Amino acid sequence: MYSILLVEDEKWVRTAIRKVIEKTNLPFQVVKEVTNGIEALDWLRDHSADLTLTDIRMPVMDGLALVNQIREKQIRSDVVIISGHDEFEYAHQAIRMGVCDYLLKPVEIEDMEKCLKKWITDTEKKSEDEPHTEQDIKEELSPIEQVIRLIKQSMPGDISLKAAAKEVHLNSSYLSQLFKEQMGKNFNEYVTELRMNEAERLLKRTSLRISEIAERLGYADLAYFTNSFKKYYGVTPSKYRKEHK
Repeated sequence: MYSILLVEDEKWVRTAIRKVIEKTNLPFQVVKEVTNGIEALDWLRDHSADLTLTDIRMPVMDGLALVNQIREKQIRSDVVIISGHDEFEYAHQAIRMGVCDYLLKPVEIEDMEKCLKKWITDTEKKSEDEPHTEQDIKEELSPIEQVIRLIKQSMPGDISLKAAAKEVHLNSSYLSQLFKEQMGKNFNEYVTELRMNEAERLLKRTSLRISEIAERLGYADLAYFTNSFKKYYGVTPSKYRKEHK
């Protein structure tokens, strides 16, 4: 049974899509329903879905931003975009970003069946062509490449040097030295840079409150987050958002 994450802000539409999936009688199950891209990313941090079905237009974070984040964070979930007839340009843009298919609203059983069957065929073919396991991928990467991959996968949360060192089976002091030599900055500086970049993106592209952004990025103290952001960008988060609306 293949798992599906359904991302749609209107409950009645989610219900309709879930029923359409069930009526195809294909081996798919909606394991989670969320209302926007932020909720989807939060769920995908600790769970997995073979396929993500997402609407284009949603509050807080839209479908295109979600697709971009799934690709940037290397989340292992294929994406199908669901759009209205007047949103074809958005769907076309999503296809250029690497989604595997798109469906038009209202989603018909025949279209859903065709989409899911195509995904199964493509997935089976991909499995035959790419025999590498996750362990194979790790073995092909250097320790620092593995650590960078681990940091990005843990975003928007936080990861410690000690935890990263344990993952790549190195002494934390040695990893710290190696990281600085190869990256030109220390581990904490690199993590802070990624967190600040994520904060900037969330301020620009979502309607999350600043306190919510701080919490998502692992900052328990809002004042500390504000000071860190100001130190990095020269202005407070609230001022940055006003200047970039």
